[in-house]
Amino acid sequence: MNQEIIKRILSSIIIVAIALFFIIKGSFFYIFFLSVFFFITSFEWYKMTKNKNYFLLGLIFLILSFLSAFLLRNIFLNDFILVILICISTDIGGFVFGKLFKGPKLTKISPNKTYSGMIGSFFLSIISALLYTNYYDLVYWTDNVLLISVILISSISQIGDLTVSYFKRKSKIKNTGKILPGHGGLLDRIDGMLFAIPFAFILFKFL
Repeated sequence: MNQEIIKRILSSIIIVAIALFFIIKGSFFYIFFLSVFFFITSFEWYKMTKNKNYFLLGLIFLILSFLSAFLLRNIFLNDFILVILICISTDIGGFVFGKLFKGPKLTKISPNKTYSGMIGSFFLSIISALLYTNYYDLVYWTDNVLLISVILISSISQIGDLTVSYFKRKSKIKNTGKILPGHGGLLDRIDGMLFAIPFAFILFKFL
């Protein structure tokens, strides 16, 4: 396994560990955590899209996304953690499978994305969800809807990744920032979550 894959996995584990600490602690800790992440991602979005007519639209979306994260955590903690796990698994699975198996490119928006990576995203997110639901009783993740829900959330997470990649391409930059050495900005790492969490919130509200 090459160093790039190892770095990607380790950085994801560190982000997840920090996120889970604040998510589980809740209250002031979680509000502080969300506020810091919102400030960083908003600043990275501003730097990438300043003077563009879609800056405000993106900022509004960020506000709604972080609001969804706040509400979802306070309503269904274990379900929210599973959504985070699916997004992280989607990111790691896509990156690792894409690097190991390569193959046809998925889209011109992000040249590094491959069909093998997409399959890896679904595979790892499904495996992670199955393992997680064996240990926790969840409100919405019944056997009948688990597979469909995981695939939908993973798909939205991948769309979020591609969407941010599209705007990076328009801005002619590789990464949204430098806060994560060797891995770019925070927005680069949580772009999928920013789309998947509001979707999961809406999904849970109407199930």
